[in-house]
Amino acid sequence: MSTSMERAVVLRSLSCTPLVCTRFFARSSSKLSRLSPLYSLSRCHRSVSLLRHHLRPISTTSRPSTQLRRHFSSLSPRAIATPPAQPCSEVVVADDVVAEKLGFDKVSEQFIEECKSIAVLYKHKKTGAEIMSVSNDDENKVFGIVFRTPPKDSTGIPHILEHSVLCGSRKYPLKEPFVELLKGSLHTFLNAFTYPDRTCYPVASTNTKDFYNLVDVYLDAVFFPKCVEDFQTFQQEGWHYELNNPSEDITYKDNTYGVDSGGDPQVIPKLTFEEFKEFHRKYYHPSNARIWFYGDDDPNERLRILSEYLDTFDASSASSESKIHPQKLFSKPVRIVEKYPAAEALGFLDHLMLGTPASPLRKILLESGLGDAIVGGGVEDELLQPQFSIGLKGVSEDDIKTALMLRSIVSMLCGSCCLPKWCSIAFLPKKPLIDLKARIAAEGSKAVFAPLIEKFILNNPHLVTIEMQPDPEKASRDEAAEREILNKAKASMTEEDLAELARATQELRLKQETPDPPEALKTVPSLSLSDIPKKPTFVPIEVGDINGVKILQHDLFTNDVLYAEVVFNMSSLKQELLPLVPLFCQSLLEMGTKDMDFVQLNQLIGRKTGGISVYPSTSSIRGKEDPCSHIIVRGKAMSGRTEDLFNLVNCILQDVQFTDQKRFKQFVSQSKARMESRLRGSGHGIAAARMDAKLNVAGWISEQMGGVSYLEFLQALEKKVDEDWDGISSSLEEIRRSLISRNDCLVNLTADGKTLTNSEKFISKFIDLLPSTPSIQSASWNARLPSTNEAIVIPTQVNYVGKAANIYDTGYELKGSSYVISKHISNTWLWDRVRVSGGAYGGFCDFDTHSGIFSFLSYRDPNLLKTLDIYDATGDFLRELEMDNDTLTKAIIGTIGDVDAYQLPDAKGYSSLLRYLLGVTEEERQKRREEILSTSLSDFKEFADAIDAIKDKGVVVAVASSDDIDAANKERSNFLEVKKVL
Repeated sequence: MSTSMERAVVLRSLSCTPLVCTRFFARSSSKLSRLSPLYSLSRCHRSVSLLRHHLRPISTTSRPSTQLRRHFSSLSPRAIATPPAQPCSEVVVADDVVAEKLGFDKVSEQFIEECKSIAVLYKHKKTGAEIMSVSNDDENKVFGIVFRTPPKDSTGIPHILEHSVLCGSRKYPLKEPFVELLKGSLHTFLNAFTYPDRTCYPVASTNTKDFYNLVDVYLDAVFFPKCVEDFQTFQQEGWHYELNNPSEDITYKDNTYGVDSGGDPQVIPKLTFEEFKEFHRKYYHPSNARIWFYGDDDPNERLRILSEYLDTFDASSASSESKIHPQKLFSKPVRIVEKYPAAEALGFLDHLMLGTPASPLRKILLESGLGDAIVGGGVEDELLQPQFSIGLKGVSEDDIKTALMLRSIVSMLCGSCCLPKWCSIAFLPKKPLIDLKARIAAEGSKAVFAPLIEKFILNNPHLVTIEMQPDPEKASRDEAAEREILNKAKASMTEEDLAELARATQELRLKQETPDPPEALKTVPSLSLSDIPKKPTFVPIEVGDINGVKILQHDLFTNDVLYAEVVFNMSSLKQELLPLVPLFCQSLLEMGTKDMDFVQLNQLIGRKTGGISVYPSTSSIRGKEDPCSHIIVRGKAMSGRTEDLFNLVNCILQDVQFTDQKRFKQFVSQSKARMESRLRGSGHGIAAARMDAKLNVAGWISEQMGGVSYLEFLQALEKKVDEDWDGISSSLEEIRRSLISRNDCLVNLTADGKTLTNSEKFISKFIDLLPSTPSIQSASWNARLPSTNEAIVIPTQVNYVGKAANIYDTGYELKGSSYVISKHISNTWLWDRVRVSGGAYGGFCDFDTHSGIFSFLSYRDPNLLKTLDIYDATGDFLRELEMDNDTLTKAIIGTIGDVDAYQLPDAKGYSSLLRYLLGVTEEERQKRREEILSTSLSDFKEFADAIDAIKDKGVVVAVASSDDIDAANKERSNFLEVKKVL
């Protein structure tokens, strides 16, 4: 669904290209500024951009790949045991006789050394479907099916169909079987993507029974969906006229697609149901499919499951009809000016030019001063014809002509030696990259990459230059044009037509709000409570001491990699310095030392380690007033580079100089541009942070470093850099003196026992080099924002609506059942009312068990007050709720699926660290797990009283359009205090 998906999760990092539209079901944390080390409880939102992180590290970079390294979300209490990887001599592959009997020809077989896997390519004899079956000892089993789906226009058929096939199928005739799967599955990934040329349906689980259940539901959904016979699904997921009363104006149903790149909002209403059905018939066919299996499950069973579906089809010409033809190349460059509403070697080259703060093209563009931030993703190579895009945001009118000389800027790279020398010794495991490495060593980086820049960028006539100019009137003109179309449509209708349209509108709404019958619900496969382990898996931890500093060690197999975190207490920092902390962290990594400029420093980090990041994290602690707030330095390196890793950590902490005024101003401009972008694209996160800041100290701290308050600070700081740089530089040094000390320092290490033992001497040296400052009294951070209802105005056609309160203040005492209940509220009540009936992209709730704050949030919502009314009715929903044992069991298992989310070794060690910082014991983890497993219907009804606190005492924050805010304040006099920040 969302065209820009980024998140980093302690459990795993999931991303997709900005070209992708997706329906996102992957497990996730769902709180912006809090930490949940007990449970990583997903609210199972339908979009990655709906996610809010319990632990909120502040991003200090605009490059997505780096952001993924710097963001870590909430923790799972159960770190699934992963056996040490051994040479894969016993990996089982499908029996050739079985494959032949099931109708598959083996095309090729190959052992892949890097991942100790055997990959076998099969072709289904009858349909020609291709299957890649990868077998290894990885418990995280993966399945995916991909169809080539080239659209012929901008009606958004591929994207609408992606949503629609998930709305019930032949074997699973529910409105949305995938919502049911979320309730009772242990999936580690459940998703769907629409690219410009293909549609993908991947899923993963560590539980074999659960995995095959998911595979079967996916296969039935894509091959035999109800949507091709159900016009109402097309109306719901595509478009329809909406009319509540014949005397009212006709509207288009506000849905996902009106604000998404999965189709042009002006073109989508031209799509017909017949075109929709034909697109599925033509392209969702095995002859046009590519199928993938991966993991430690039985490869024979994979083929058996597939044969049941594939054998029901005959071969078709879909594969040739869906073939993508290259675009004819331009003979000369093209320039486009548009308005917008305002208030392999190439891949490696892309990383060299843009991948790090020290990359030459990135550095030159930012230092040019022509814009506030870089836009464009560099090389995009996932389509038939790769493309390279780069641009600048916030270019003044006077600088446009200069900025259009981007190719001249790029040409500077060819005439210089600024490509990093370390690229000649970079780690390149695949053969094509090994060959490239050898060529670089023989010829030099300039001889290899300069011709590529000249051929594919400088001398390439297939070039489009796009200039986007802000137009304050464009949105209103577009709305007027849409209104004219709708008025003409209504004028062409008879009274009988209007009455029928009003009837159809009510009928669709009734269908959306009517629960599936019990017999339909029982068709969805699920696990039983007997399939669920009764105890959380223990993550080994040894607490020790080196030179007076506490050391946590986690003896886990990491394939010879050491993962390390160095944690510094932030409690002594002056309150007025908090907003500078994210920029302080960025400066540590992107300013130079006395002996190295930041380019040399970044190249050294890249050469010696797997990366270093620095970020603040803040959380409430249950039962305590004072928050848990730290600076965390996180890095990794091969065991033989442990000394280099800690020497570099010491270097960035103590040797980096805060003297580069020009570069610091770039940081401020970049951060301001990112925050402005977040307001428009991730307003739910802004609203969540704002509510938290009104309700507790930890929320206030996080908002100072990543919310509206932070944006206002950056707006003022941008001017202050020129007026008082000495004062700012002095403040950065004061932050360093306050934070970087062996006092209250903690080191967390994750590696195998031998590496942990060998690292101790290097840790000892690192600690000895840290300054030892006298004990400083903790600063007073007892601050909150005023607890008034607030509306933040942005130029938008959709809203982000939040309401929250602290339910601990009502006397509620934490029970594990609250996790089950909040998940059920999101997956039923809010999903049905806010998303399906209300037309929002998503709606969900979250319970931060550390602070006691229970939050409701909506994402890309056409409503405001209507959504708040739905939130307020949640208590009544719980009181009136009836639930059979199967439904309750699914809710419990789905929650355990979040709790037991799949973790890699580094995430296990990091999870353990955060549990330690917050004082979460193994006994408490076990208690919460038992409470989850014993959740009853009475727990739901009792929780209704706690939820009513949000209705009666909750604070509202909406990030919304001025029109919707004005309308809300007219309907409820002075309901929202209006704040403008853009």
